[in-house]
Amino acid sequence: MRPDSLAAMDWQGISDRLDGDGWALLPGLLDKAACQSLSALYANEAGFRSRIIMARHGFGRGEYRYFSYPLPLLVATLREKIYPFLVPTANFWMERMGLTPRFPADHQTFLARCHAAGQVRPTPLLLRYGPGDYNCLHQDLYGEHVFPIQLAVLLSCPDRDFTGGEFVLTEQRPRMQSRVDVVPLRQGDGVLFAVNQRPKTGTRGSYRVTLRHGVSPVRTGLRHTLGIIFHDAA
Repeated sequence: MRPDSLAAMDWQGISDRLDGDGWALLPGLLDKAACQSLSALYANEAGFRSRIIMARHGFGRGEYRYFSYPLPLLVATLREKIYPFLVPTANFWMERMGLTPRFPADHQTFLARCHAAGQVRPTPLLLRYGPGDYNCLHQDLYGEHVFPIQLAVLLSCPDRDFTGGEFVLTEQRPRMQSRVDVVPLRQGDGVLFAVNQRPKTGTRGSYRVTLRHGVSPVRTGLRHTLGIIFHDAA
C-alpha cells in the first residue's frame, strides 16, 4: 500500500456508500505479499499485548491477538493515513445524530484525547479462524471515546485458503426488522463499516440505526483478518 494510492481513492463515493449502507469496500487495499506478511505475524508472541480465545468469553470460536505499541509499520500507516479521509463522514454523522463529539483532523490528536481519558491500550488486531470457527455479532467500543467507523482487511484468499467465513453486518432499525448484509471480500480488500450507530434518512428526517458485525462459520482452511479500530481501549 502506498500513501498516494489512498489519496487516489474515490472518497466521496466511499462516503456516499457509508451513508447509504453503513459500509463501503476498499478493493485491493493490500497486495498479496503484504497480506501474507501480516498473516505470518500471528505465529509470533512478540509484538502483541494479548491473545483472546473467543470460546472462553462467548464471542464465538477462533482467536485473535491485539498488537502492542509500537504497531507494525504497515498497520500504523493504514491507521494514521486512512483516518483523515473518514473524519468528515464521522463528524457529519455526529451532527446528524445530535451527538456532541467532533473528531480532530489528524489521528495523533484523537489518540491523545483517548489516552487522556485512560484509553491507552492499542486496539488493532489480527484474527485467525479455522474450520468451524466464527465470530458472533458484536461491536468494538472499548471506552467513552469511540471513532464511529472502523476497518477490516481480509488477508486470506477465499476458496483457496478457506471456504465459508463470510463477513456479515446487521442493521437494527427502530420498529422494523433487522437488515443483513454479506460483504463480498477478496484477498487484500478492506471494508469500512459503522462501529455502533449511524444516521439514516427517513420521511421525518434523520434517525439512528445500530450495526453489529461478525463472521459466519469457516468450513475449511484458515482465514486471517486485520482489524483496525481508530480509538484505543481503556
